[in-house]
Amino acid sequence: MMNPFSICLIAILSLGLLGLPIGYSMIAGSIVYLLLAGLDLGTSAEQILNGLYNSYVLLAVPLFLFSAELMNVSKMTDHLLRFCDMLVGRFRGGLGHINIVQSIIFAGMSGSAIADLAGTGRISIDMMTKNNRYPVSYAAAITAASAVIGPIIPPSIPMVLYALISDTSVGYLFLGGVIPGFLMAIAQMVINTIQAHRYDYPVEPPIPLREWPGITATAMPALLMPAILLGGIYSGVMTPTEAAAVAAAYAFGVAVLWYRNVSASDTYTAVLNSTRSTASIGMLIAGALIFNYVVTVEQIPVTVKGLLAGYDLSATMFLFWVNVILLVLGCLLEGSTIILVILPIFIPTAQALGIDLVHFGVVTVFNIMIGLVTPPYGLLLFIISAISGAPLRHIIRDTFPFVVAMIVALAIITFIPETVLWLPRLLGYKG
Repeated sequence: MMNPFSICLIAILSLGLLGLPIGYSMIAGSIVYLLLAGLDLGTSAEQILNGLYNSYVLLAVPLFLFSAELMNVSKMTDHLLRFCDMLVGRFRGGLGHINIVQSIIFAGMSGSAIADLAGTGRISIDMMTKNNRYPVSYAAAITAASAVIGPIIPPSIPMVLYALISDTSVGYLFLGGVIPGFLMAIAQMVINTIQAHRYDYPVEPPIPLREWPGITATAMPALLMPAILLGGIYSGVMTPTEAAAVAAAYAFGVAVLWYRNVSASDTYTAVLNSTRSTASIGMLIAGALIFNYVVTVEQIPVTVKGLLAGYDLSATMFLFWVNVILLVLGCLLEGSTIILVILPIFIPTAQALGIDLVHFGVVTVFNIMIGLVTPPYGLLLFIISAISGAPLRHIIRDTFPFVVAMIVALAIITFIPETVLWLPRLLGYKG
């Protein structure tokens, strides 16, 4: 029972429970394993350095984060909300619909649920709760739920991380996330409509048609970013990493030259915030790289594959049980940890069962993102509670219908692979 791998797991769990960040915990636990197994301790540094510096695609992470920060400080999100109000504000529960639509648009710029929440969360909640039009807990719940759309619709930082561990095309993963992302948004808008009629939430006055051209023109630079990024990637002009650099440069250019509301101190703040986020993700990746080496040495993927083979699971049943496992883990673990540590165990079995890795990647990322708004861990729930000041238990209550709707959407993309693979195949994917 107390072999080196067991001690490694105990060390990681113990350090994590004591409050050490999970990245550091994985590094420390893996070094303990190397020491007890009599392996070269220098392997830890080798695995980290090779993994970080040989993965060009990882450069996309800090660049997407920086572009999101620039959009925040330039107030680009204010113009996007006004544009969304123009489109859907007139319907019952219109402010909730605005919240969801702005997340769809913001998803094409940041690739991060946390960036979406940090960028528009406070503004969206204030907009919905002004004059007591919506309860604070409901405004917080729909803001957190809609932020989950960000990592599904391209670009997507979690999909970049999945590409790192699976050697799958980032471009085709991005394409595969388009339809599921819109499906998630539709599911949320259905729930918002039901809740709006149930509790008689107000209808917003429609914006006069004569104001539409001006609102659209003001928001146009922000709206063009997703088109530029995705057009550049799928035309072959840019790699996803180069597209991330273009996104950062474009966001900076628009902020300085078009909106003209970004100072040197604002730029410094954006650099500082994105650097902190990048360092946090970088340490998590470093810990996952060395821990994945330990898992490989212990032949855990082979063991899991043999165990599952003993149950003679079909591809459909395998996907069902993977979804169940990930939904449970999503209640307890941070999303990037699951992608970098847990998914590498399942990928060999998925391949053996003939499951397309683009389909598998989009399904698992979709699943893991639901965990961001699922208690007890639900990272976005804690963030939105701090932003809004609403009690966590009330936010969880109001988030529950959205979680159920997203699980239904997850079932659809899991068991109808064409919802994920149709668009990639249309544009040349041969998988």
